[in-house]
Amino acid sequence: MNPFGGIVQKAFYLGLGLATVAGEKAGETLGELRTQASKLADELVERGEMTTEEARKFVDDLVRNSQKPISESFPNPTNKDEPRTISIDDEEDGDSSQPVNDVEQLKSKVQSLQDELRRLQK
Repeated sequence: MNPFGGIVQKAFYLGLGLATVAGEKAGETLGELRTQASKLADELVERGEMTTEEARKFVDDLVRNSQKPISESFPNPTNKDEPRTISIDDEEDGDSSQPVNDVEQLKSKVQSLQDELRRLQK
């Protein structure tokens, strides 16, 4: 007998067992969701905030939406699987000379601080 045959068979049974457990858990969770949604809908009907037909539709929609994959529930607006890029514009009122002046002022301030630091270190 092939020594890897037993490993493959065990891996198959492990996968099958995990799939079964996951299916049972999903069924339990879906059942709990339906029960909680029904209780909420019943309370809203009792208060008169919702009709019986609206409550039934609410529960059905909630359960149907919970069964959809996450990608369908929260669609990516760019339809890409990559992060959005964000650009930051520093210009105010179309005056492009202002940031250049600020940069020059900052450079001169840094230079003066470096000179002072060197003087103090001596």
